Amino acid sequence: MAPLRRLVPAGLVTVAAACGPAVAPSPTARPPISSPATSSPSSASPAASASASASAGVTADRPNLSAVRVALAPVTSGLTAPLFITGSGDGSGRRFVVEQPGMIRVLDATGASAAAPFLDIRDRVSGDGGERGLLGLAFPPDFGPGRPWVVVHYSNRKGDTTVSTFAVDPHAADRLDPASERVVLTVPQPYPNHNGGWIGFAADGMLLVALGDGGSGGDPENRASDRGTLLGKILRLDLLGAPEGAPYAVPADNPFLAVDGARPEILHLGLRNPFRASVDAATGNLWIGDVGQGTWEEVDVAARDARGLDFGWRRWEARHCFNPGTGCDAAGVTQPVVEYRHEQGCSVIGGPVYRGAALPELRGAYLFADFCSGRLWAIDAGSADAAGPLLDPVLLAETGRSISALGTDDAGEVYVTDLAAGEVLRLLSAAAP
Repeated sequence: MAPLRRLVPAGLVTVAAACGPAVAPSPTARPPISSPATSSPSSASPAASASASASAGVTADRPNLSAVRVALAPVTSGLTAPLFITGSGDGSGRRFVVEQPGMIRVLDATGASAAAPFLDIRDRVSGDGGERGLLGLAFPPDFGPGRPWVVVHYSNRKGDTTVSTFAVDPHAADRLDPASERVVLTVPQPYPNHNGGWIGFAADGMLLVALGDGGSGGDPENRASDRGTLLGKILRLDLLGAPEGAPYAVPADNPFLAVDGARPEILHLGLRNPFRASVDAATGNLWIGDVGQGTWEEVDVAARDARGLDFGWRRWEARHCFNPGTGCDAAGVTQPVVEYRHEQGCSVIGGPVYRGAALPELRGAYLFADFCSGRLWAIDAGSADAAGPLLDPVLLAETGRSISALGTDDAGEVYVTDLAAGEVLRLLSAAAP
């Protein structure tokens, strides 16, 4: 099943639906590029952990989902295949919208879009549509004059995954310099689907990169379980502490650093197509929406300090045997905390844990949606435990939208991108004007 392929009008591109202490570079430095090194482990992070519970570091925020009433209010329109929206963390109030063909737009505090794009790399992004394109954007901790660069995740002209940094143009704060690209990582893609796409910084400053299993259907080469390939994994890279001449460092507490034949960049494995994920701003826990194959969609969670979790694909599709069809072994598998059948949708869109102020009853809830059905759900993030029973999500809205992302601004308020309509909408209380 190719994620995000349904409900999209003909001709519209579709998309996939997927340590060491931080060392600040010099005030204008960006991560240098060459070959990776190894960084020192953080004393706060164990070398390995089997825990996937979301309870680690939980705050007092607990939602009252029975009292929540939500609505979507338009913010801007006229976008081309918007896939993601995020704030920059610099307090400017700007929001940044990723468009699949290869541009990033800047929205000011009123929702107005700047005339010039923040970044335009259409000349180097794969233009064949499908599940390729400009897929992800991440701002480093303390983005600003001291760290004037961002990280993007895109499919290059060959269709291969590329993770790169771009520097802010010194003459224009609302523009990145396309000539400043420094490639951090390139991963060959054997098929045109299941590219993943999300990138983000963890609470410890490490860069997390979500990659799908490489495509086709059913993971025919079993890449998601193969520790010798980066496909079907969450990677963990140290950009902030990389030594001069290296594109990144491998954190010394990555779980497979000393395992023969394993790629040391791997943090977690066993994922089909983690198109959208998020790091909880309060707890540091990692939430992953992993797009299913033919029957089930799933949401996975890993505690902040968890290392080396196996989410089970292709043996498991959600909490059900896939390959083999019966008798699959659950030993060592971290099960999802939410699953739903394709009668309710066909491509899960992972979202954030809500920590904003506009909807106090929603604080502490994990939000997710489905691209095909437009349904928007929530669960109590503090109740999620991969070793426990599945959680029963609360349906917040039947939006009728082709939701491709749930992103947050600097204040933690939630925005929705509608791929088909080319719109951004804000999540509000249904009682709000």
